[in-house]
Amino acid sequence: MQGEDLGAWLKAQRLGWDNLGAAQQWLLGHVLGLEAAGEDERPVRRTRDDKWMLNLAAARQFHSREGHLNVPRKHIEDVPVTEAGRDAIDETSDGDGVPVALGMWLANTRRRADRLTTQRRADLDALGMRW
Repeated sequence: MQGEDLGAWLKAQRLGWDNLGAAQQWLLGHVLGLEAAGEDERPVRRTRDDKWMLNLAAARQFHSREGHLNVPRKHIEDVPVTEAGRDAIDETSDGDGVPVALGMWLANTRRRADRLTTQRRADLDALGMRW
């Protein structure tokens, strides 16, 4: 409505219910019929290891399809839910897969190569990572 995403606003109110004042909660509850979001509606927080595995799955998928890791910086790779796992799905997902900014991740990983564990570096070397 008038450039505002009401659905996103409603979702934010329900997810941030505990941060609202008593008057705000009362108004949302009695006027709009809203209530706090349930635990099953809250987004899953991913650990750094979960994010790494999701990005690595995207790199493996791209490599198996293209045969290399020369990924354009703006490339987005859709990782199927079965590969990414249910915990990787968030509000950016359309249900079919999880979009991963693979090109940006690889560029950032190259810049931070000296901070990678030997296992992570070996995982990317196995895919022919260009450092």
